Amino acid sequence: MVKIRLKRMGAKKAPSYRIVVMEEKTRRDGRAIDELGSYHPKTKQATFVDLSKIEEWIKKGAQLTTTVKRLVESYKKGG
Repeated sequence: MVKIRLKRMGAKKAPSYRIVVMEEKTRRDGRAIDELGSYHPKTKQATFVDLSKIEEWIKKGAQLTTTVKRLVESYKKGG
């Protein structure tokens, strides 16, 4: 199963995450199928390359993790 989830990047104690499409069984920092955006928890900002790409992956059967679902919803609201 394909999931849209977070991939950890950044230095120790200064994380940043990429929002990526990965196979469910791939390790957290493994190879991604596609990159859709990024999230910086220190500033609480999510940036998406293209929301239509997320919709496209959902139509193909990808599922959002709960964290990514929350980020997408807050991004759509403008916050």
